[in-house]
Amino acid sequence: MNTTSKNILYGLLLLGLLAVPFIGLYPVLVMKLLCFALFASAFNLLLGYTGLLSFGHAAFLGGSAYIAGHALKVWGVPPEIGLVLGTLFGAVLGWLVGSLAIRRQGIYFTMITLALAQMLFFFCLQMKFTGGEDGLQGVPRGHLLGVLDLGNDLTMYYFTLLVTAAAFLLIMRIVHSPFGQILKAIKENEPRAISLGYDTQRFKLLVFVLSAALSGLAGSLKTLAMGFATLTDVHWTMSGSVVLMTLVGGLGTLSGPLVGAAVVIALENKLGEIGHFLARVSGIDWFNSLGESVTMVIGFIFVVCVLAFRRGIMGEAIALVDRWRGGKPRN
Repeated sequence: MNTTSKNILYGLLLLGLLAVPFIGLYPVLVMKLLCFALFASAFNLLLGYTGLLSFGHAAFLGGSAYIAGHALKVWGVPPEIGLVLGTLFGAVLGWLVGSLAIRRQGIYFTMITLALAQMLFFFCLQMKFTGGEDGLQGVPRGHLLGVLDLGNDLTMYYFTLLVTAAAFLLIMRIVHSPFGQILKAIKENEPRAISLGYDTQRFKLLVFVLSAALSGLAGSLKTLAMGFATLTDVHWTMSGSVVLMTLVGGLGTLSGPLVGAAVVIALENKLGEIGHFLARVSGIDWFNSLGESVTMVIGFIFVVCVLAFRRGIMGEAIALVDRWRGGKPRN
């Protein structure tokens, strides 16, 4: 797809998101979707464009969610300061984890990130300021710049959309910059990138920190929008969920994580309603229990994507358009 076509599609998506409050969709659900879309896009920057599989990214999402929530609730800071603190925490934690993890490659890199993330999980479980198993509840939204009341769902929705769109534009700029091209070179052939004089360890650490910071922003924004942070945000299953979102949507594509996050979040929140609808249409009563089998359905979709749509939803769509236009399909 050429640049003009992509810009048109992104413009239509933005217009659709702007119209969400007026077409009957629940703004809080869409805010949650936007936060996870940002989280998946940040993760895709690491895995899809650099080839580094981190299985501990929940540490950045959940850790920043707790920091931002604590700052907002206990310290009483403005929401913009809470987001900045959460993002900075994600960046610092990313630098600490990345400094240790990038010394290894492959499965060893993945397992180090998982181990360090689980250490943070048990830390959050034991600390009083996190609320332990109960989580951090009742986080106030406050007033943006002392003027806009984010307690209003409509105002909070458009603020969430603005932050997410700005972060996505930053990711897009990173991908298309010379820095982004070096990341792709590292993914495709790291020894050749080294032979060209690039310090690949430094570039991998930098992209790890960027990914962690953006994940921290997603976690902080989620806490601000939803009003709470829980152990689920920092558990290893959250790291698995973001891997799933990225693979289902399309690894190494800008739009893939957005679609993958939409599919996973929609299934988690609307599968019960879909099951009731299918039961009414088909007359099969078993569909009424579909909402209790979210994990099974998502797992089935993942298996289908791996076997039949290895590029993911958007990867296959882009390849189909390329073939239709007579171009060379993407790998």
